[in-house]
Formats: sequence, C-alpha cells, structure tokens
Amino acid sequence: MIEIKDLLLRFQNILLSEEIKKESIRNIISEVINFQIKKEDIKIKNGIVYLNIKPIYKNEILFKKDKIFSKLEEVLGKKFPQHII
Repeated sequence: MIEIKDLLLRFQNILLSEEIKKESIRNIISEVINFQIKKEDIKIKNGIVYLNIKPIYKNEILFKKDKIFSKLEEVLGKKFPQHII
C-alpha cells in the first residue's frame, strides 16, 4: 500500500507552482539586498528569472547572485532558476 506522503513526494515538482517560486525569489532578494520587488516585476521562463527593475538594483543582485542562488537552492531544491536577467 502506498502512503500519501510517498505520492506527494512523487508529485513535489508539480505542486511547486510559479507563484511559490516568485514569492521565494522575491523574499530572498529582499533579504539579501534589502530591496522590495513587486510580484508583477518578476517573470520566470525556461529557468531564467527576468526582473523588471532599475539597473542599479539589477547590478546589486548580480554582485550577490551566488548568495541568492544558494538560498534559492535551499528553499526550492533542484527546481530553482539558473540565471537572473
């Protein structure tokens, strides 16, 4: 007999929606660079995070991208985005 937790582990990738990813990215970036990004300014496509923010904030994010990606991996596991643009 298969337990419910085993079924949920199989479908973990399906349960992790884009909104959860966006919220996690938003929280981690605000924690690392101390700047709030709106959900509408984040777009995820093909493993790339597109940010619609001022270039000065993008530069700060790119300087600290290793720290951001390590925190994203902790939160999202293997399904975290690979690039930020």
